[in-house]
Amino acid sequence: MTNQEALMENQSPAHEITEEDRLRADLYDYLGVILSRPPEQVMLDQTATLTGGDTELGTAIGALARIAGHSKARAVESEFNALFIGLGRGELLPYASYYLTGFLNEKPLAGLRRDMAARSMTRAQNVYEPEDNIASLMEMMAGMITGRYGKPASLADQKQFFGKHIGPWAGHFFTDLEAATNSVLYASVGAVGRVYMDIEAQGFRMSAG
Repeated sequence: MTNQEALMENQSPAHEITEEDRLRADLYDYLGVILSRPPEQVMLDQTATLTGGDTELGTAIGALARIAGHSKARAVESEFNALFIGLGRGELLPYASYYLTGFLNEKPLAGLRRDMAARSMTRAQNVYEPEDNIASLMEMMAGMITGRYGKPASLADQKQFFGKHIGPWAGHFFTDLEAATNSVLYASVGAVGRVYMDIEAQGFRMSAG
């Protein structure tokens, strides 16, 4: 996987959103960053300061923080490479097309590109990773919530995008990441992602529209 920080161009200034939506977007952004490239030590140190609560998500975040506190950037880079790069390919292929069809660059990617165009999302010229990778999709959801690509997306639009491009496979990916042979820190990232995808799916099911 490559650096996805610059995935989208023509980003708009931040808009006023609710605190709940800001927290949702922050977690999507965090998952997008840590899944796009090996974290530097400063990010691991920041992760170690995270605190959870008594909820399932809070417990998963607390476990991630504890592991991050004992992790070194070089070891995590080796872990990342084994998971996502490897010799020829990594242990996991974190793409919607692969999870939904068994092949890369299939119909899920074409559908995503159409929906990206409709929402003024444009891949940066220096990024060559297919847009349906998990890191990019996490970044897209954060941007839709905050209005990074125009104005904040309505809950109905978020629900539609999530239901089409993330919900059908992301939970399976995070479960696989949690159980992967090479996962140590990323096993906890997988747990956080798995629980968060379930929370988002439940929230969208309960929402109107």
